[in-house]
Amino acid sequence: MNRAFNPADRLKSFRFAFRGLAILVKSQHNAWVHLLATAVVIGLGFSLGVTPTAWCLLMLAIVQVWVAEGLNTAIELLGDAVTLERHPLIGKAKDVAAGAVLIAALGSAGIGLLVFWPYL
Repeated sequence: MNRAFNPADRLKSFRFAFRGLAILVKSQHNAWVHLLATAVVIGLGFSLGVTPTAWCLLMLAIVQVWVAEGLNTAIELLGDAVTLERHPLIGKAKDVAAGAVLIAALGSAGIGLLVFWPYL
């Protein structure tokens, strides 16, 4: 059922999104690593004075890792909600999601190297 647009409902959706980010950072040790890496990249970007184009690449790299980690966490939580027992398909789904985070992280590291190499 489609309801009419309601600004109050939209604001609530932001509250849910921020709650999800808090859950991600509080519950996932890898998110702590991503948070540290994000801070290092932003600090390097400012200290080295990278170009606006380089900032765009760095921001895309940062965002892709955070999105992948968020989706990975969501898949893990859903899998655990279905059953805490080992299930081969849930295990495969979790592994694939973790692999996606690895791909995002490696790609982002490559972008970081390409952006920062000329400055270093």
